[in-house]
Amino acid sequence: MGVTIADVARAAGVSKGAVSYALNNRPGVSEATRSRILHHAHELGFSPNVQARSLSSSRAFAVGLVIARDPGLLGSDPFFPAFIAGLETVLADEDVTLVLTVATRPGAEERAYRRLADGGRVDGFVLSDLRCTDNRIALLEETGLPVVTLNRPDGPSSFPAVLVDDTAGVRDAVEHLIALGHRRIGHVAGPQDLIHGRSRLRAWRDTMTAHGLEADLVAVTDFGAGSGVAATEELLGRGDPPTALVYANDVMAIAGMSAIAAGGRSVPGDVSVVGYDDAPIAGHLTPGLTTVATSPMRWGELTARVLMRAIEHGPRLPDVTMAPASLVVRGSTAPPPGPTAHSRLTAPSSTAPSSSRSSSSSRSSSSTARE
Repeated sequence: MGVTIADVARAAGVSKGAVSYALNNRPGVSEATRSRILHHAHELGFSPNVQARSLSSSRAFAVGLVIARDPGLLGSDPFFPAFIAGLETVLADEDVTLVLTVATRPGAEERAYRRLADGGRVDGFVLSDLRCTDNRIALLEETGLPVVTLNRPDGPSSFPAVLVDDTAGVRDAVEHLIALGHRRIGHVAGPQDLIHGRSRLRAWRDTMTAHGLEADLVAVTDFGAGSGVAATEELLGRGDPPTALVYANDVMAIAGMSAIAAGGRSVPGDVSVVGYDDAPIAGHLTPGLTTVATSPMRWGELTARVLMRAIEHGPRLPDVTMAPASLVVRGSTAPPPGPTAHSRLTAPSSTAPSSSRSSSSSRSSSSTARE
C-alpha cells in the first residue's frame, strides 16, 4: 500500500484536514505549517491525485447538500452556518468536499439532485428541511446513492436519520412561561409544509391544551425576520393579547423583540419572549434571549459521520439520536405584568426549571425536528 494522507499527517504532526488544505493550496493553515506538510509529503514520496483515486474507486470524494430557500432568509438563519461548519469539520479530515447548491427557482432543486447524481459528482447527499409528504425521498432513492436525513420523514424512507426531538424544548419553553404565571401565550410558527415547523406548533398547542389553556394565539410565518415582526404586531394587536410569545426560531424572536420595543412595550416587563436555536448572538442581547438550544454544529458532525459510514459500508444503517433540544433561560422571560402575576403560584411546581438549562431527556417523543 502506498503512502497515504494519514501518513503525511502523522509525520507532520497535524490533522488529515490540515494536510488536505496544504496539498490543495486552500486557506486554513499557516505558511509555516503548509511548508512543513509539503516537506514531509515530499520526503515520504506522497503524490496526491484525487482524480486517479476517484477513477480507481468509483468515488467522487464529494457529498451534496441542496438547500431550497430564499437566499435572503438563508443568509439570516443561524442554523445552517453552524450545521455546515459541523459537516466540514468531519469532511475535511476525510478529504471529502461539500458541494452546496442553493435552489431558488421552480424545478431547480430536482435538477440539482439529478445533475449531481447523474454526473457522478457526489457520493451521497444530506437531506435537510424535511417536508410533509416529501417527494425528494423517492427522487433520491432513484439515484441509488447513500443519503442521511435530518430527522425522519413522515412517510417511508430507506435512509438513516440523525434525530433531534425539538418538541421537548418547545414543551419546556411553554411550561417555563406557565410556571412564571403566563396564561396568554402565543406562538409565532414556521412554515407548515416543513415537518419541524409543524412539529413545533403541535408541541406548543399540545402543551397549552394539557394545562387547560386556550391555544388561539398563533401566527404562521416563513421563518424570516420581517414576517416575525408582522406576526408579533398582529398578535399583540388582538383584543386579548399575549403576555408571552414562543417563536419557532431566534431570527423571528429577535425581530419580535424589536417590534415589541417599537410598539412602546418592554421585554420582559410587558411581554416575555422565547426563541428557538440558541443563536450565538442570543446570550449577548439586552435582555439575553431565553431560547431552545439544538447544537447544530454537533448535528452536522454526526450527520457527516453517518454519511461517510453509509458511503463506505453501505446505506443500511440505524438512526442516530442526539440529546433533545433543551431550554436555556435568560433575561427575556419574567412573570406577566399586573394582577395576573399571582397566578404563577397556582402553576404546577414540577414545570419550574431547576437551572438555567432544563433537560427533557427523560421524556420520550416520536416527533421530528429540523434542522
